[in-house]
Amino acid sequence: MIKSLAKPDPWRTLSRFTQAHIGLGRVGSSLPTEAMLSFSMAHARARNVIYAPFQPDTLSLELKDAGFYSRRAWSQAKDRIEYLHRPDLGRRLSIDCISDLQPTSNSARRLTIVIADGLSSLAPQEHSLALLKILKPQLVEWDLDDIVLATQARVALGDEIGAIRGAEAVVILIGERPGLTAADSLGAYITYEPYVGRSDAERNCISNIRPAGLSYEQAAYKLVYLLREARVLGGTGVRLKDDSTVTHLTASDESGSTTLQMKKTVSRPGWPQ
Repeated sequence: MIKSLAKPDPWRTLSRFTQAHIGLGRVGSSLPTEAMLSFSMAHARARNVIYAPFQPDTLSLELKDAGFYSRRAWSQAKDRIEYLHRPDLGRRLSIDCISDLQPTSNSARRLTIVIADGLSSLAPQEHSLALLKILKPQLVEWDLDDIVLATQARVALGDEIGAIRGAEAVVILIGERPGLTAADSLGAYITYEPYVGRSDAERNCISNIRPAGLSYEQAAYKLVYLLREARVLGGTGVRLKDDSTVTHLTASDESGSTTLQMKKTVSRPGWPQ
């Protein structure tokens, strides 16, 4: 193909703000070869990461070096193929690992964090430990439980693990469904007072945690905020709104007259204002 036949897209300039495939241009009724090859490569990477095996043993050693204790869990899905075809099995624990998850002590403030493969094992492998290192010092109001490494796991598996551990709240850090330009997005789902049968509407989610998305620092701040508010509210999900970055308009009475005053709820270094 003669490259000069490609017509540039006038919206191409917006691509500097996003990694999404936008403003690709046209050659007749098709895409330019360069754009088509880039799309095919991104699609291949997304497919590969779905089938890439999670490496809990490696991650367990890295957690240990960083001062975290960990234990293992796995769902009822026997392998990746069954995991993809039977989402229901990925939401329940295998009976073989339940006894190892029983707690040896009680705590009314226990926070259990689960690291799970989900649909992208690359995401928890690359980002979970970096996030935990920033998050741990901010969890002074919680008794941080052992980290649970779960394989062939769906989001709801965290609720069953949290219930067995007797957790006040559970956070599952899980690989999100890979996109064409984001195969390593980490999601964090929070459930207050977890138990088997919690619906998706009863959890809060922080999405796209990765260096090119939501930074570790921003994600840690949102997690701590939501956990604190969940404890105050006594629940998570649709009842709990993420107002961690909201600018409120508040009324103040000065010199006998009412004026409106801008009030920021967040002022953290590095946070976009």
